[in-house]
Amino acid sequence: MAKAKTAYFCQECGYNSPKWVGRCPSCGEWNTMVQEVIEKEDKKTTVSWKAINLASKPKAIAEIEYANEPRIITDDGELNRVLGGGIVQGSLVLIGGEPGIGKSTLMLQIALTLTKKKVLYVSGEESEQQIKMRAERMSSKSDNCFILTETHTTNIFRQIEDFQPEILIIDSIQTMQSAYIESGAGSVSQVRECTAEFMKYAKETGVPVFLIGHITKDGSLAGPKVLEHMVDTVLQFEGDRHTTYRILRTVKNRFGSTSELGIYEMHAAGLRQVSNPSEILISQRDEPISGISIGSMMEGNRPLLIEIQSLVSVSTYGTPQRSGTGFDAKRLQMLLAVLEKRGGFRLGVQDVFLNVAGGLRVEDPAIDLSVVASIVSSYEDSFIPPSVCFAAEVGLGGEVRAVNRIESRISEAAKLGFKKIYISKYNGKGLDVKDAKIEVVMVAHLDQLFMELFLNK
Repeated sequence: MAKAKTAYFCQECGYNSPKWVGRCPSCGEWNTMVQEVIEKEDKKTTVSWKAINLASKPKAIAEIEYANEPRIITDDGELNRVLGGGIVQGSLVLIGGEPGIGKSTLMLQIALTLTKKKVLYVSGEESEQQIKMRAERMSSKSDNCFILTETHTTNIFRQIEDFQPEILIIDSIQTMQSAYIESGAGSVSQVRECTAEFMKYAKETGVPVFLIGHITKDGSLAGPKVLEHMVDTVLQFEGDRHTTYRILRTVKNRFGSTSELGIYEMHAAGLRQVSNPSEILISQRDEPISGISIGSMMEGNRPLLIEIQSLVSVSTYGTPQRSGTGFDAKRLQMLLAVLEKRGGFRLGVQDVFLNVAGGLRVEDPAIDLSVVASIVSSYEDSFIPPSVCFAAEVGLGGEVRAVNRIESRISEAAKLGFKKIYISKYNGKGLDVKDAKIEVVMVAHLDQLFMELFLNK
């Protein structure tokens, strides 16, 4: 009898090696290689490619017929946005996130709201009674949502064949187990094989399949990183379990943009959509405080106004501290160097702490002007009027650079009741602000901004 063929797989990234190594050559993590059985057959059958009868033939791209397939529009506007306009028929969607963040709650809530579609919710982690308790807490009832507690894919597909669902939800992919693989549930081989089976089912039948995948801090289970190349769409569910807000972010999407963002608020009755996130990202105060500014950022097609908080104080140690929460630390260092070199502010002996309110991670360069204004406001201990916001990038020469989608940013600021917005002078070409319900101030250099904000009070 032939010996079973084994290999070593990295439980962090899925890299495979014929022998054990202490450090994964792909992701660099230590002690993540685990031995798994990948083949247990006595004989191998080798088929020459010349003997294969090719069913498909090359076709000119101009001859290929294409038609926009209708999407399934859910009652969840945030999910529709991050998916690119709704659920695509036959798509395979992976929703990843840390345990306890609310992935199962989100998918069960979506399953209960799709009253016109036959939804099969397969759970390998919870019993029927636990799922029923959660559904009762959500106060949602649906006659088209069916629950199946099973972990073996053979039994699942047998039930699917009889049930014929229109949408399939798997919670979670780490608990599924295929009969074709000898390793245990949750291993890289099992996760890959089960995902491949669900992908084949989705493509052959046109039924959308949602896979829930969780990530652990120690990397003991194969996370969504292993599956990103196999699925059509990857959604990341983020947030702090100690706060109420959750962010659904698109990491990969073959049917839409990868820069969309959905925001939810966790309640006892489930997740509530936040249709206007700018209102929750801006704190309400009775009196103005120095070091606070409002900046405009873009997440996909959605403009957001967020609050930037800064604290500048004299350093009591030899090396000043620079800390940025939700903002790139290297970009913060660059902006501090620009302020010291071009603005004449002695920040080299100051501790600087920066925070983006609401727990967001900001990468839009248009937030630079707001960051600079916030730091100078704290340094001078002079507050910025709460009715003022900013939307511009800052260059190394201290120049205020233009940003994209400036009309959307101005419109969002006006809608939220702001009286004045500072933008780059170079955004003014072709910009009509006569009918704007907000005062648009164009500046070309940081000196002009500081004169306007702090010297003309």
